[in-house]
Amino acid sequence: MADQSEIEIGPDYVRAAEFAVRPGVPAGRIHAFTMHSRESKFYPGIRRLENEITRRRDPWGNRIAAAEHEQSEPYPYTRTVWVYVPPHVEADAPFMVIQDGYGYMRIMPPVLDNLIADERIPRLAAIFVDNGGGDAQGSQRGLEYDTLSAHYADFIEAAVIPRVEGECCITLTKNPDRRVAMGASSGAACAFTMAWYRPEFYRRVLGYSCTFVNQQSPPNAETPRGAWEYHATIVPHTERKPIRVWMEVGEKDLHHDDPEESWHNWPLANRRMAEVLKAKGYDYRFTFSRGARHVDPRVLEETLPGALEWVWRGYRAGD
Repeated sequence: MADQSEIEIGPDYVRAAEFAVRPGVPAGRIHAFTMHSRESKFYPGIRRLENEITRRRDPWGNRIAAAEHEQSEPYPYTRTVWVYVPPHVEADAPFMVIQDGYGYMRIMPPVLDNLIADERIPRLAAIFVDNGGGDAQGSQRGLEYDTLSAHYADFIEAAVIPRVEGECCITLTKNPDRRVAMGASSGAACAFTMAWYRPEFYRRVLGYSCTFVNQQSPPNAETPRGAWEYHATIVPHTERKPIRVWMEVGEKDLHHDDPEESWHNWPLANRRMAEVLKAKGYDYRFTFSRGARHVDPRVLEETLPGALEWVWRGYRAGD
């Protein structure tokens, strides 16, 4: 790897001590509420159709995105949002938004408790937002996470954050430098998209096995290769934005043997993304995990405390 912004770890991994509940460390509280598609002005709900059109594959086995009416139909969803509120939460609280929320809500609270107690990260709230269901092209999750636009960030800002403040009786900061977007796989691409299209909302990004590949659905002529366009055209041809990015990919991540023309090779896409972030002068950290697979839990359990500490680096309370 080129410098301290690009590191290799593994192939052996050790679970970080911060995942264990530590006696005497004050614990945050967990709140939860549900959101229904029938109430949403942003996402009324879809599910993928299974037919000869949606089963089409390219030569490398990747699903081909079809027109919206060919691949999806209206379908309701209910999503749960969990909120971690730290002990002694401050007014105008800094916070994180974590996609695919349930999986992270189960494991992150002790890490947050320990890092906050050690003053390695601020006393932040964490909003764990479940997706609307399904996966990849034609699904509600795919629509939310793989679309290159401000729509999902606007959904969080207009629909989720006010509910969090009301349900949890807290006030969340509007300062973009005191907000983190986080996720894994398509949720990681979504986190970057939130900051890219709405840097007035988010300026810190944390992503595992980032889906910077051709996954967008339905197709968009302005970004024909989906999130592959970030490193191929968008970031190189756009003035640098005030975003800092922690990102990781596994050596054996999805489609790691596919050629470039598939636009679907996760390790290659993440290496390319690191290259363009470096070339444009971004503050970034790229972790390449030897022997690791897609969103490998061994990697997350070794790196998450340090990743959180890095992504919040430079934070100053009261800014």
